Amino acid sequence: MSGATSHRPRRRFGQNFLSDRNIVRRIVAAIDPQPGDTIVEIGPGRGALTFELLERVRRLELIEIDRDLAAALQSQLDMDRVTIHVADALKFDFAASGSMQRVVGNLPYNISSPLLFRLLSYADRIIDIHVMLQREVVERMVAKPGSSEYSRLSVMLSYRFEIQRLFRVPASAFWPQPKVESAFACLRPRPAARLRARDEALFARLVALAFGQRRKTLRNALASMATAEVLTAAGIDPRIRGETLSVEQFVTLSDALSAQRPTDN
Repeated sequence: MSGATSHRPRRRFGQNFLSDRNIVRRIVAAIDPQPGDTIVEIGPGRGALTFELLERVRRLELIEIDRDLAAALQSQLDMDRVTIHVADALKFDFAASGSMQRVVGNLPYNISSPLLFRLLSYADRIIDIHVMLQREVVERMVAKPGSSEYSRLSVMLSYRFEIQRLFRVPASAFWPQPKVESAFACLRPRPAARLRARDEALFARLVALAFGQRRKTLRNALASMATAEVLTAAGIDPRIRGETLSVEQFVTLSDALSAQRPTDN
């Protein structure tokens, strides 16, 4: 792997390469890849996870924004079994393969939240997601209502996914070492029969407004969308703050607002 191992990490791409073989093996064991799986790896970097995955699956798709790393991997991999997309994962069409996918990756910390939101839009095409993230991001993902970590990210991801924090990963497992601790997490789409908002775009705007200014009560934060009377009618106290509402309560309120909207004849 000379081409990849000699690569100098690029800060603009948030490159911190996984280098601990024990952690790599632990990740692969958690993913438990099967030969026929369609696996998409985001940010393969120097290939630490890539080579291990290819021991278990017949085909692998890679998304790598760094052209030098993509070229190095291409020279080392069996390209009859691997497709390398030189692309920005934030713009990548995860529906392009036409198959249900398993997504894995050591996500760049500087784009982790927007990338998770992008994957959210492909939830119906994903079997599961296994990702390495900054530990604080994973804490926000699994946070409960009323906690300081509970956020828009918590609500939007929990709305579509069952989220499991699997294990922590020390900074020493990477090169160069990041200044933060990491964690490995799994996200699995919730069953289609689960409670879903009538208008998901409205639901997303509602959640964004509720968390836009955390110190505001819902009466004030949602003034442009709902009156105190509407909140009360939906069983929600207008005096509380958005970070105290559960996902189910956000769905209930969203549906109440949707029901009030005029419909086209």
